[in-house]
Amino acid sequence: MTKTHKVFPDESLGTTLSEVTLIWYSQQGDRDAFASLYDTYLDGIRRYILIRVADPELAEDITSLVFLRAWENLNTFRIGRSPFAAWLYRIAHNAVIDHYRTSKTVVSLEEAAPLQLSYADEIDKKLDLQSLAQELVKGLKVLTGTQQEVLILRFILGLTTPEIAQSLNKQEGAVRALQMRGLKRLARYPAILRERAFDS
Repeated sequence: MTKTHKVFPDESLGTTLSEVTLIWYSQQGDRDAFASLYDTYLDGIRRYILIRVADPELAEDITSLVFLRAWENLNTFRIGRSPFAAWLYRIAHNAVIDHYRTSKTVVSLEEAAPLQLSYADEIDKKLDLQSLAQELVKGLKVLTGTQQEVLILRFILGLTTPEIAQSLNKQEGAVRALQMRGLKRLARYPAILRERAFDS
């Protein structure tokens, strides 16, 4: 009996398997299907980790660990309960926390290189991507923890407001408010630095 290999459609040809189908095949042990998911989310997860650890080589190592953990724990993901991107983000978040717990190293966010951001709708495309990337990297330290999470999920992983709300167990209105307050505080970042310098 000849063994057949599945060929997944190439996006450049205008045909794709749905994410749900890829997840289902992956959960059955199909490595090709998981490779397609890996290709889809690799850049976003790597950017998120790079912002947190500010070391490209370390970010690559942790990113590999994240996808290894995702592969090993695919059976715990429940289709329809939360976005797959949010599930991966939680694994990445925990991997970064584990890194700092074991290394007990503190790295300044200012050392992170400016990053390109991804956007989910047309309104966001009006923003200056590179400028916002630089401000996000430099300004994360002036935001609250929740504001950081919302902005990273929105602009690094490209999740929509409903997906972020589901991931963080918050109302969509609360997510929008956190995003707006976070962006306003980032816009004030130079003024905040001046205020701190004056106070000291």
